Amino acid sequence: MRVIIVGGGIGGLTLALMLHARGIGATVYEQSGEIREVGVGINTLPHAIRELAELGLLPALDEAGIRTRELHYMNRFGQTVWSEPRGLHAGAPVPQFSIHRGRLQCVIRDAVAERLGQDAIRTGRRLQGFIQDEGGVTAHFSDTRFGGAGETTRGDILIGADGIHSAVRAHYFPNQGSPRWQGVQMWRGACDWPAFLDGESMIIAGGMAGKLVLYPIGQGATPQTRLTNWVVNIRTGDPERPPPKEAWSKAGRLEDVLPFARRFSVPGVDILALIQATGTFWEYPMCDRDPLPRWTHGRVTLLGDAAHPMYPVGSNGASQAILDARCLADGLAKAEHPRQALAAYEAQRLPATAEVVAMNRVGGPERVIDAVEALAPQGFDDVEKVLDHASREQIVKGYAGKAGFSAEQLAGRK
Repeated sequence: MRVIIVGGGIGGLTLALMLHARGIGATVYEQSGEIREVGVGINTLPHAIRELAELGLLPALDEAGIRTRELHYMNRFGQTVWSEPRGLHAGAPVPQFSIHRGRLQCVIRDAVAERLGQDAIRTGRRLQGFIQDEGGVTAHFSDTRFGGAGETTRGDILIGADGIHSAVRAHYFPNQGSPRWQGVQMWRGACDWPAFLDGESMIIAGGMAGKLVLYPIGQGATPQTRLTNWVVNIRTGDPERPPPKEAWSKAGRLEDVLPFARRFSVPGVDILALIQATGTFWEYPMCDRDPLPRWTHGRVTLLGDAAHPMYPVGSNGASQAILDARCLADGLAKAEHPRQALAAYEAQRLPATAEVVAMNRVGGPERVIDAVEALAPQGFDDVEKVLDHASREQIVKGYAGKAGFSAEQLAGRK
């Protein structure tokens, strides 16, 4: 069997590694001229890290990122709404990682190049079209680097792992329209900064209408500092008029983000100084798409953000793509026919990820902050008197169970 993977992001590269581990050949086609360290921080949850650990990537992850020790949910005044240990510190069999997205992608890329060979990743290749028949799929890619004749290839199946603006998805759903937007704009950056808390923990302050996120994603220039990721999310726009595609990932401006950053106060962190010290940061709309009725069309299916783009709450975007890759690789290794495997993969993963998309739209586990802020918008003296522990726990732990990383699921591998 030979698999064509469109998209060299975290999901596509992980799938290539997992297929190789099961004796299945794969080639990754990426439209960018090279796979390099771009983006900012993400969190990767233990149920996904377990899959990467089984691929032998844990030592490289330790060099690239930070093992997350604890998570703190706060209101915008820096008062703690909920705290909990994470990863190994919560009894999981593997860590949770806070890591630069580009570094995680490059860890997986390097493993693909080493194990499958340099030719297994074909950069500068944009998908122009594909056709399938009873025997396989033929795809044509243009040359985005040199403008050459491009490349035509054939495989048994084709996997669209090409992100929220997926060409494979658009082929089957040409009238899907723009990504869905709730009016929330995001500013994201990373800077070498003095460690806060224990240097291994993350803070999320404020609800869906206005949120600040802080966490270390790598070692700093000195033992006292960390490469610190920050995010400011503010509902600023009209949900009926999402920003155009070309407005994504543009350089942010201090005059735009600082007025919003002043809303937040976090003990031990000078938020304005952190943002001002960041050389270059980025502005994005916070978007997702409605779940699809199907991912699979014969010998073609979707994976990761191409299948289920979701709001970046609950630390689940990259994690769910990795879980997709595991499910699909297992299915292809066991099935008598590849179409049988794609159908089984969709049956398992589509409803599970659709549920996460829906939960993330209302805040995911971070909804506990909204619940407390709704009852005590000006802060509180005792959070127990605002919303009792059991009610807060139900919000946070309920999400973990639905998303597949509760303590019981990690222990039993459900």
